[in-house]
Amino acid sequence: MQIKIFFYALGIWVLLLFLAISNALIRESVYAPIVGSYGGHVISTIIAILYTLIITYLFVVYLRADVTRIDLLLIGAFWLIITILFELSFGHYVMGHPWSYLFADYNILKGRVWSVYLFVVFTAPSLWGFFLGV
Repeated sequence: MQIKIFFYALGIWVLLLFLAISNALIRESVYAPIVGSYGGHVISTIIAILYTLIITYLFVVYLRADVTRIDLLLIGAFWLIITILFELSFGHYVMGHPWSYLFADYNILKGRVWSVYLFVVFTAPSLWGFFLGV
């Protein structure tokens, strides 16, 4: 992967991070008080999936002449790893949440859909690359 593509991918991830923080603030102040914590979790995850798919599509369209399928797979893996690392480190060391609280969001068997978002983060670059003929 070219270094410029890596930095573009990092920049897109920073944009996704900014949107995730905005999404969480809106969730906690607007609709979670109305629909409850679990409903807010589901709604904000759906919103995150939608903006991630749109932004990733635009990213792949922009770079499609310069990337390979392997590049797109590596970008998805990179985004997945730094998303998990950021969420766990920020949640624990900045927000002060215990590890058990943070890992609870990964339990899809208990209705937590955050793992679906992580799956989208990982697969979206490759998915759009496939549909766009990369």
